[in-house]
Amino acid sequence: MGKRAATKRQKAQAAFDASNFFEKGAARETQLYAIPGGGKDWHPDDADEPKRATPAHGSRNQRYQKTVKPRSENQARLLEVLEDKSLVCALGPAGTGKTYLAICKAVEALQKGKVARIILSRPAVEAGEQIGFLPGAMEDKLAPYLRPLYDALSDRLSPQQLKHMMAEGLIEIAPIGFMRGRTLNNAFVVIDEAQNCTYTQIKMLLTRLGWHSTMVVTGDPAQSDLLPELSGLGKAAERLEKLSGASVIRLQGQDVVRHPLVAEMLDVL
Repeated sequence: MGKRAATKRQKAQAAFDASNFFEKGAARETQLYAIPGGGKDWHPDDADEPKRATPAHGSRNQRYQKTVKPRSENQARLLEVLEDKSLVCALGPAGTGKTYLAICKAVEALQKGKVARIILSRPAVEAGEQIGFLPGAMEDKLAPYLRPLYDALSDRLSPQQLKHMMAEGLIEIAPIGFMRGRTLNNAFVVIDEAQNCTYTQIKMLLTRLGWHSTMVVTGDPAQSDLLPELSGLGKAAERLEKLSGASVIRLQGQDVVRHPLVAEMLDVL
């Protein structure tokens, strides 16, 4: 009985070899299927790279992005102030790269040893519908809300690296409701979807900034899921523009790097 179970376990272990799926330091290749229709082969890198031949079903290769290049003047300004300022507000419509650029700079700072950890925070506000009770631990409950941040991290880190860093506390999920009283030293803090924070919440979050830290607040004041008078991002950004140690970057429709239709939809919707 014991010998049979051991043989079965050995076969199961031999059947799975992690090196077949993840190679340390190597680029990841996955097949992404574009939505059928116009512009299915469009990619933000097409302007700088020769167009790759794609199979008939419209798949393309996606690799880890080692370097990040701005696609517009405003994105270049955002990357510049992320290097120099301790507090940055990135405001703009959907698809302008606010969150992605912030996450990329956070990972870069962690890899270079400029900070000891990355702290991600996002308000747990549903987009127009009530999801209800979510089972599991705190991380499980927040996972659906933090999915956009995980997507950006997965472009910079392998699944193994991401899992290890979260287990070791190098990447921390910090719910906004539990941030009061903390001092965030030696950290790169990203506050995403801040348009769904009240002015009181934003004030509390901004005052968590500690020594040798960078805080990036991203959001679109025009796309809040709160009542217009409750969102505090726009008001806070206007006041922060007066500070020499802070910077507010306002991205526009021409900075959209998603599907070209996104920029057109923002003009008509």
